[in-house]
Amino acid sequence: MTQSDEAVATTGTDAAVDTNTNTNTKPDFDAFEPGTVLLSGIIGSTAYGLSGPGSDVDRLGMFAAPTLSLLGLQTPRESHVTAKPDVTFHEAAKLARLALGGNPTASELLWLPDELYERRTPLGDEAIALRTAFLSAPRVHDAYLGYATQQFRKLLSRDPSFTHRKIAKHARHLMRLVDQGHELYTTGHVTVRLADPERCRAFGERVAADPEAVRPFMAAAEERFASARSVLPAEPDTAAAQDWVLRVRKAFWVG
Repeated sequence: MTQSDEAVATTGTDAAVDTNTNTNTKPDFDAFEPGTVLLSGIIGSTAYGLSGPGSDVDRLGMFAAPTLSLLGLQTPRESHVTAKPDVTFHEAAKLARLALGGNPTASELLWLPDELYERRTPLGDEAIALRTAFLSAPRVHDAYLGYATQQFRKLLSRDPSFTHRKIAKHARHLMRLVDQGHELYTTGHVTVRLADPERCRAFGERVAADPEAVRPFMAAAEERFASARSVLPAEPDTAAAQDWVLRVRKAFWVG
């Protein structure tokens, strides 16, 4: 999967990847069954305020598979992915499972500023209204801090193929995950657009010049989470998520 410079991969082996040449083209909603796209918006560096002249515009969306198509021997793919433009669409149940697991990228679709949504439907709005029901303290902690730790290990791997630009990207990614994860963990809300994008860019350049500079930031991040008191429940509201998926299934019973 090719997502933005700042995105977390969320697709599985069922995702089909195609290649296109236009990096800023809206998704072809008609590629799905008519009327099945529930929600779609711009994510990644554009959403965070970190995009530059060469940045791609990344999009994430959610669609509903016709319910009857889920009952046969061969079920439809749960994810559709294209590269250049970078577009990922997850089926409603899959996106709900990812959000329940605290997945940062999947959850992002439910927290975008209004102007970044390119398609919204009543069922999509219902998912947005339920976004806090998907949250739980342990899963948000493990997902955000866990992904940040993955980036930390990559930065210290000294992979000779890593360019200055790639190291800076990983460092920005790490800082954003820590800051947004801590906000979500302690307040129950996440702000997708960064309050200070330049701080994130400066950190990326600093770490690209000396990867060891990431160590004190990561140590402080672990302490921030360890000492924080979460406002989130111990478990997500899976019953509310299940009720929403069943409403989607009822609405799309015959396609």
